[in-house]
Amino acid sequence: MILGIETSCDETAASIVVRDQSGHGTIRSNVVRSQLDEHAAFGGVVPELAARAHVEWLDHIIAQAIDEAGIDLNDIDAVAATAGPGLIGGVLVGLTTAKALAASLDKPLIAVNHLEGHALTARLTNGVKFPYLMLLVSGGHSQFVLVRGVGDYERWGGTIDDALGEAFDKVAKLLSLGHPGGPAVERIAQQGDPRRFKFPKPLLREERLDFSFSGLKTAVRLQAEALAPLSDQDVADIAASFQETVAQIVGFRARQALEKFAAEFPGEPIRLVVAGGVAANRRIAEALQKPCTEFGADLIVPPIALCTDNGAMIAWAGAERLALDDTDSLTIAARPRWPLQDEDMRVKSHGT
Repeated sequence: MILGIETSCDETAASIVVRDQSGHGTIRSNVVRSQLDEHAAFGGVVPELAARAHVEWLDHIIAQAIDEAGIDLNDIDAVAATAGPGLIGGVLVGLTTAKALAASLDKPLIAVNHLEGHALTARLTNGVKFPYLMLLVSGGHSQFVLVRGVGDYERWGGTIDDALGEAFDKVAKLLSLGHPGGPAVERIAQQGDPRRFKFPKPLLREERLDFSFSGLKTAVRLQAEALAPLSDQDVADIAASFQETVAQIVGFRARQALEKFAAEFPGEPIRLVVAGGVAANRRIAEALQKPCTEFGADLIVPPIALCTDNGAMIAWAGAERLALDDTDSLTIAARPRWPLQDEDMRVKSHGT
């Protein structure tokens, strides 16, 4: 039974998750407090404000998670917390709190890589076995990762500039659609013509599985400036054309990644797990389903509440590591940057 704490960005979250001896997981509680109201006026996340909100709310969120799970704090077997990557102020709040709890309760501490939380969520929700391919698309990350086992990851491609979620946020801000940008762009795009504007699809002539969204974002800005002042229909058409371009880019890259997976793991079931907040976008989901159908692959998208930042994914990653007797000392440091395939992802496991 693991207490998971997540404070890497603008969600203050805590969860109680149980992993049984067979590897099956159960979420006993999952409490998330969004900071949208604190950051709305700024059109994005302000790191200092985020850290202050974590300090103010984290103890209450943990208490609520314990209460909803119907347990006593002493009942937990370990404390897991995001140790990076993320906004360092927020990460420090969560990790320091986890260290204090682990020390006072005399329980093991597990410092979780935030990206590993996303990578392993499908094992909690869908019981997915290794190996599988993950596409992480969020506000801070856009990458294909081969998941061979707990702590055993290989990055197949990523963004060379902006993350996809960041691109959505910037386009939303440009079009005055509000924050968070992803849902706002998707909502207005439903009223637009996705064929009106032909935006560039960077890097698609190259075989590598990398993304680039900076040039696309610039093209959207130049188009908006050329049409200014924008009518409501202009805004809807730009949003729709941007979203369609992104969907085509992601679908194209997914096809390449699935082809590579099939070649490297002949005879293995092909599974594509999608994680991160952008996984909620329906047009992108459609674009991913097409190549999965072509390759006979399973497209696995955990519940949206578990695709965005939450404590359950951290608790589950902690449970997976605790099952391998992989814990951390109280001296472990928070990391603003922590690549998933870092050699310090200590455990190598090829089991199921």
